[in-house]
Amino acid sequence: MRAVIQRVTEASVTITGTLKSSIKTGLLILIGIEDADTDEDIIWISNKIVNLRIFDDANKVPNISVKDIGGDILLISQFTLFAATKKGNRPSYLKASKPDLAVPMYEKMIVQLELDLGKKIFTGEFGANMKVALLNDGPVTIIIDTKE
Repeated sequence: MRAVIQRVTEASVTITGTLKSSIKTGLLILIGIEDADTDEDIIWISNKIVNLRIFDDANKVPNISVKDIGGDILLISQFTLFAATKKGNRPSYLKASKPDLAVPMYEKMIVQLELDLGKKIFTGEFGANMKVALLNDGPVTIIIDTKE
């Protein structure tokens, strides 16, 4: 499982011209799922995300988590995070899970994040053509891969 985590002051996702979800201060997470991912990967990465200390404390030191500040999470599925680009100019997505495996894993990830964060998280729509907007704060962008 691979996640691109961005600290944001605002983020939103629009699908076919309709606003699906939006957040203010929090994290925009792009999540990619591969066939080797398990429930243990979901538990581990969810815990890591909600406790990642990347928000500034009173001394402007990144010492506070999204959970500590009561921030929101916007989770977007993104199979392109597993693009293989070594050969040629057209990325291969063979490593990314197909929907029959990825959708249930994505849904489990939503549930786990809500449990770990202690509140509802916001999402896009699996497989949809989404327009994602964000105001990256910092900028702070962190990539986490459960296999590394």
